[in-house]
Amino acid sequence: MNLSDTASLLPGLPRGAEILIIRLRSVGDVVLLTPAISALHSWRSDLRISVLVEPGCAAVLEGNPAVQEILLARSFLPTATNLYRRNFPVVYNQHGGPTSAFLTAASGAEKRVCWKGRQFGFFYNVHAPDAVEFYGTLQVHSVEQRMTQFYWTGLPRGPIPRSEVFPQADARASVAKKLLDQGISAAEPYAVMQPGARDSTKQWPLENFAATSQWLWKSYGLRSVVNVGPGEQQMAHAATAQFGDSGVVLDSLDLRELIALIAGAKIFVGNDTGPSHLAAAANIPAVVIFGPTNSTHWRPWHADHRVVQNVSDPKGVASVTPNQIREACESLLATHPSRLGADDRTVAEIPGIETV
Repeated sequence: MNLSDTASLLPGLPRGAEILIIRLRSVGDVVLLTPAISALHSWRSDLRISVLVEPGCAAVLEGNPAVQEILLARSFLPTATNLYRRNFPVVYNQHGGPTSAFLTAASGAEKRVCWKGRQFGFFYNVHAPDAVEFYGTLQVHSVEQRMTQFYWTGLPRGPIPRSEVFPQADARASVAKKLLDQGISAAEPYAVMQPGARDSTKQWPLENFAATSQWLWKSYGLRSVVNVGPGEQQMAHAATAQFGDSGVVLDSLDLRELIALIAGAKIFVGNDTGPSHLAAAANIPAVVIFGPTNSTHWRPWHADHRVVQNVSDPKGVASVTPNQIREACESLLATHPSRLGADDRTVAEIPGIETV
């Protein structure tokens, strides 16, 4: 390995070399790392890629053929000790925060890669340029940002793969049972709705989701399965009342089951949250409702989708109307009348809807 030439780092690794990628938090961020992992594996399938994630995100990588090992970040000292014992020659910090910086340093890796300008930058000896500098534009997707570390260290540039998740058979069976308990048989098509969001500025009103569910049921015969997360019991009760016969509420899914649920859907409708990226990774058409977040940076990656966002309206996400969502759903459902899949085609513009 030529230590003075960053572009020789990856090409110079011996066959079978191990590399570690650190990506703490969150589900969506781990999903958006999978294209980079896939690109590395496609280029050099001999490399043994390990990924350090928090336990709550591990299911995103389960079954991924490009990932040799999923390491779990628990308390700091045992995690740091384990990394040091593993003696990884190269560590990529795809998170960039203080905890991941200290874990990168504790690994003792010969080459420690992060973007320049990040906290505790002296822990790294390879500093990749940020995405704006690398690409020469402000219009950069999060996936493209993640790729810069690997391009900078020798991965040949080329088409970036789509994100992927791999629903497991036992999780599919568990979800099928829970749906059957709610009156939805294995043969019945359904939509998935994600009304929750960590930030209230990203949360479309629940009654609008309910109105959309009623419309999908009446117009397409699609019942909605409403995913409600931990700590959202009040929303679960409200959704049960408001959705009526058009939908059912599941409020006890773990991440493995959520992946399986979304992978079996005909369409996904939800706020700008991690499950929207799961839908894209599962190749499910998605309508994603954005508030103040930069949709160019955080839209679903390489999947058939519609972004609905009224950027200039001071009401933010609340300004999005049910009619806009219906138009977006109609556009997606018309694209695949016999089999609702996903692809990378350029979609037609719809009035009031930003399509990306």
